[in-house]
Amino acid sequence: MPPLLPSEISRLLDGKTKPPGSLGLLESLAAQLARIQNAPNPKIIRPTILVFAADHGITAEGVSPYPSEVTAQMVHNFLGGGAAINVFCRQNGLALKIIDAGVRADFPDHPALVPAKIARGTANCVHAPAMSQAQLSEALDRGGQIAEEISREGCNAVGFGEMGIGNTSSAALLMHRFCHLPLTDCVGRGTGLDDAGVERKLRVLEKAAALHQKAQSPHEILAALGGFEIAMMCGAMLRAEERGLLLVMDGFVSTAALLAAHAVRPAILDSCVFAHVSDERGHRKMLGFLEATPLLQLGMRLGEGTGAALAFPLIQAAANFLNEMASF
Repeated sequence: MPPLLPSEISRLLDGKTKPPGSLGLLESLAAQLARIQNAPNPKIIRPTILVFAADHGITAEGVSPYPSEVTAQMVHNFLGGGAAINVFCRQNGLALKIIDAGVRADFPDHPALVPAKIARGTANCVHAPAMSQAQLSEALDRGGQIAEEISREGCNAVGFGEMGIGNTSSAALLMHRFCHLPLTDCVGRGTGLDDAGVERKLRVLEKAAALHQKAQSPHEILAALGGFEIAMMCGAMLRAEERGLLLVMDGFVSTAALLAAHAVRPAILDSCVFAHVSDERGHRKMLGFLEATPLLQLGMRLGEGTGAALAFPLIQAAANFLNEMASF
């Protein structure tokens, strides 16, 4: 069918039994769903959260109060059903897949686990590129395959989450490069650094940024400073947008992956919903750079896709009112 015109979508919304615009952001969401699905009665089908996990070489510099081993421990927790993301997915009827993009551990087979390990953690980007261009290509391709697989299974809305000790360092570096902001605006507490820890983290990231300042293209920047989970998430976002899925962003790290995807394909933002504004320093400015309006502000900074999972009932509500609410 021909594309729905903006005027047609506006008539659908304004014809409902309510004052025009009175449902606020839900109306913008409903219009976005209608545009993406090119349907006056959009539906959310098999919504899925993808949690990408990997380790980071930069943790050797003391940028996190937790050791890299916690990444693997949390993956076991996800697979055991005991993490916050498990709770919220169960509550909201969301499918959950855990992707081993590069954890420094091996995991037994599990129905929720997608084995996609590029390597056992990235290199330390203070001394060398985090990954080679070949590793980056592999991560982008594997992320694309994962998005295509869930799309073929019928999913049309996907939320992005992550787990990786040290990944707020990688995300801050990517934010610094893609948003053209000073590192002081990008570096936060991560998993709970005190003031002295944040200052130490900033000094470390300044060294990494200086070492890789010649990286210019989105792929060069992502390979130099990214994590395997961030690169794989980026690949999944790009393919999900190609397949016509709704993309639901979580917090600081998943939005950093989107910054890379946006640098490659700016139109990807038309398919994105921003679940919340994280309490991690820098996320609000990331959203400002993307001119994005978050649905929620809950003071969260956990990651795992938890914000995305909590936003899905609002996304479903936007579809429901468009489909079920009476019209004048």
